[in-house]
Amino acid sequence: MFQILSWIVRYLFIGMIYYFIYSIIRLIYLDIHSIHNRGKSQADAYLKLINRKDRLDFDINEFYDLEEETTIGRSNKSDIQIMDKYISSIHCKITIDEGVHFLEDMESVNGTYLNNENIQDVVELRNGDRIGIGQVEFLFVKEVD
Repeated sequence: MFQILSWIVRYLFIGMIYYFIYSIIRLIYLDIHSIHNRGKSQADAYLKLINRKDRLDFDINEFYDLEEETTIGRSNKSDIQIMDKYISSIHCKITIDEGVHFLEDMESVNGTYLNNENIQDVVELRNGDRIGIGQVEFLFVKEVD
């Protein structure tokens, strides 16, 4: 009886290891696939989600392309709509002026953070900056030709 139980536990443990390896390979594949799909866009600057999507209680995309003026907020009038309860209707705005991107808080209740510092004025964005809005954190990426 003990030997049969030992074999069952052994095979269950091996099955769990294979499932764990499968999960890791699947995550790597999905990440590479999303990066590949992102490369088809024409925008030279975009926001990449840093948070894990499964930890957020609302739907959100991995990438958002930035236009000449991009508003972020909970309102359906925002260019990037995020249904986070800690984000204002029009929370912040990213604008391009002479090829330089600027981030501006639109008097939001909970504030907009750039590299973990609350911004009070219009600030210039640099490649690799982290933008915190509510429960969401984005990485600002500007592709250089």
